[in-house]
Amino acid sequence: MPEKRSALIVGAGDATGGAIACRFAREGYATVVTRRELASLGPLLEKIRADGGEAHGFGADARDEDQTVALFEKIETEIAPLEAVVFNIGANVNFPIRETTSRVYRKVWEMAAFAGFLAGREAAKAMVPRGCGTIIFTGATASIRGASGFSAFSGAKFALRSLAQSMARELGPQGIHVAHTIIDGAIDTEWIARNFPQRHALKDQDGILNPDHIADAYWMIHSQPRDAWTHELDLRPWMEKMA
Repeated sequence: MPEKRSALIVGAGDATGGAIACRFAREGYATVVTRRELASLGPLLEKIRADGGEAHGFGADARDEDQTVALFEKIETEIAPLEAVVFNIGANVNFPIRETTSRVYRKVWEMAAFAGFLAGREAAKAMVPRGCGTIIFTGATASIRGASGFSAFSGAKFALRSLAQSMARELGPQGIHVAHTIIDGAIDTEWIARNFPQRHALKDQDGILNPDHIADAYWMIHSQPRDAWTHELDLRPWMEKMA
């Protein structure tokens, strides 16, 4: 029997993060999922367990250093060694620059960039001594191109991308695969269906991203042999314009 391994998805929402968690669980990983509110993880935990997987949920504020450190320690000591960590917090907001308060900008940066640093640092501490592991940061179109009204979101996502680049250069030679994904397009979620019904209607033409297919790409990244690692992968529907 192979040694028990765990995968952590920080920001396991109802769509992409949940699909990634399910994908790793199907591969035999003890899957750990987090959100701000533990109760919101109930349906995902039930699904993974109903499908025969092992799932652990934690309510945690990814921006809080003490909580993040404690989370990684608990996983490493009580569940299983971490072999994959996915940072999947979005923090997408749209405010004209004159209406963007310092509180909004700081909160978005904390959620999408600072929390990514905390998760990445703790993942590296756990993985480097073993010389193996995968860390994936979820980015967006805003990671490479700022758009009107998205100063806070773009600033945070640019920062997350540069964090991933720096970590990849530092940790790759130590056996740790660090990757950054650019999700360029609408994802099949209830939020998109409710707020952008015309865009969601493109689902029938494969015109929006399927969370399960995103999850397959994340598993592919994790499964790559180390002589052919991908650092950055952008995913978009066939009809989406290039970022």
